[in-house]
Amino acid sequence: MQLILSAGVILVVVLWGLVAPQSLAQAFTMALDAVTRNFGWFYLWVVLGLVLMALLLAFSRYGDLKLGGEDDEPEFSLGAWFAMLFAAGMGIGLVFWGVAEPISHYTSPPPSVAPHTPEAANAAMRYTFFHWGLHPWAVYSVVGLALAFFQFRRNKPALISAATDSLPWHAVQRLSPLFNVLAIVATAFGVAASLGIGSLQINSGLHKVFGVPVGIGWQLLIIAVTTVAFLTSAISGVERGIKWLSSANLVLAAGLALLVTLVGPTVTIIDTFTSTLGAYISEFVRMSLRMTPFRDSTWVGSWTIFYWAWWVSWSPFVGLFIARVSRGRTIREFVVGTVLAPTLAGFLWFAVFGGTALQLEIFQGVPLSEAVSADVSTAMFAMFDALPLGLLMSVVATVLVVVFFVTSGDSATLVLGMMSSGGNPDPGMRVKLVWGLLIAGIAASLLLTGGVQAVQTATIVFALPFALVIVLMALALWLGVRHDWREEQRRERELRRRMREMVSR
Repeated sequence: MQLILSAGVILVVVLWGLVAPQSLAQAFTMALDAVTRNFGWFYLWVVLGLVLMALLLAFSRYGDLKLGGEDDEPEFSLGAWFAMLFAAGMGIGLVFWGVAEPISHYTSPPPSVAPHTPEAANAAMRYTFFHWGLHPWAVYSVVGLALAFFQFRRNKPALISAATDSLPWHAVQRLSPLFNVLAIVATAFGVAASLGIGSLQINSGLHKVFGVPVGIGWQLLIIAVTTVAFLTSAISGVERGIKWLSSANLVLAAGLALLVTLVGPTVTIIDTFTSTLGAYISEFVRMSLRMTPFRDSTWVGSWTIFYWAWWVSWSPFVGLFIARVSRGRTIREFVVGTVLAPTLAGFLWFAVFGGTALQLEIFQGVPLSEAVSADVSTAMFAMFDALPLGLLMSVVATVLVVVFFVTSGDSATLVLGMMSSGGNPDPGMRVKLVWGLLIAGIAASLLLTGGVQAVQTATIVFALPFALVIVLMALALWLGVRHDWREEQRRERELRRRMREMVSR
C-alpha cells in the first residue's frame, strides 16, 4: 500500500511537470513562499533543537549505549564508514556550492551588510560555514540514530515508522504508514533533483575540459551513463561498490582541496579557516535563531530556511543509509562520526574553495561573481582558470562530481529499496533496479521540461510535515535511550549484587 501511494504521488507530480511545467513551478513556488514566510521560525527552532539533542546524547551518560547487542562489532572500518556517510550526506552539493555560495553571499550579503566589502566577505564565509556545518549533520544524525536505535536494539524494520510506532499515542501509530510514504516521496524527488543538478555540472566540466557542447542531449546522455554506473554499484552491495566508490570519493576530494591549497593563496586559506571558525562559534546562537521581522528582506528565507528544509527533506534518505552502515557503533561514536567530523571536513572544504574564490575576486579582479550570475555550475571551473594547473583541477573536479553522482544514486537506490520492501536492509536486485531507473527517469523528465527547480521546490514543501515527523522521532529516541540506559544500569546493579553474594558465601 505504501509503495502504491508513494509511486502514485511521484507519478502525478512528474506528469504534471511534463504536461504543464510552468503551472507546476508556479504552484510549488507559491507553496514554498508560504512555508518560508509562515513557518520559518519552526524550522529554526527544530533544527537548533536537533543540534543540542545530538550533542547531549553524545557527551552525556547515554553516549556509551551501543547500537546493537553487546557482542555486535562495526561492520565497516572507521575510514570506510566516514567516507560512505559523508558522500551520502553532502555529495554533489559540496562541489556545486564550494565557490558559488561564498561568492553569492559576497555580492548579495545578509541584511545590514553592504555588498562587495570586507564585511560582506567575512559574512559570506560565516554563513557558508553555518549552512553546511553542525545543523544539517545534526538533522541527519538524529534521524539516523533513531532508526539505528530501534532497528538494532529493538529489532524493528528499517522504516521511519519503526521509531514513531514506539510512542504511546494511538493517533501517531495510525499515521505511521503515512510517514513512510512521505519519506519515500521526499527521497525520490530530492535525489532526482540532485542528479539533474549534477548532470548540469558534469556537462559544464566536460565542456571546460573537452569542449563538449552544453545542452540537453549531452545532459541526458550523462544521466544514462551514470545511471548504469550507480545501478552496477548498488546491485553489487554496500560491502563492495558503495564502500569502494565512497572511499575513492573521499580521496579525490581531499586531493583536490590539497592541490588548491598548495597552488592557491595558502596563507589566505588558513586565515579564512581560522577567522571564520571563530566567527561561527561566537555567532552560533544568533545565526541559528535569526529572523528579520522588521525588515523587508527575503534573505533568511531564501538561504537559511531553504537549506534547513532541504536537509529535512533529505534526512530520511541519509538517515536510513547511515543507520544501515552503523551497527555496532556507540551513540557517542555515531554522533562524533556523523556530526562533528563531517562538519570539520566541510569547514576545511569551504575555507579552501571559498577563501580562494573571494581572494581572487577581491584582490585579483577575477570576475567570479559574473560566472556565478551567469551559471552557478561553472563557478568552480572559472576559479580554476585563474590558478596554476587549472586544467588538471577541472579534470579532477569533473571526475569528483561524476563519482559523487554515482554514490548519491547507489545509496538512494538502496534506501528506496529498503523503504519499499518493508525495511529489508538488503533489498533484492529487481527492487533496486526499478528504483534506480525511476529516479533517473524523473531526473531526465525534469531536464526535458526545465522542471528541476520546480521539483526541488516541491521537495522543500514536503519537508514541512516531515519536520513534525522528525520531532516525533527525536522524542521516541529520547524515551528509548533513557529506558535502555536505566535497564542497563539495573542489570549492572543486579550483577554486582550477585557477585557480592557469591563472595560472601
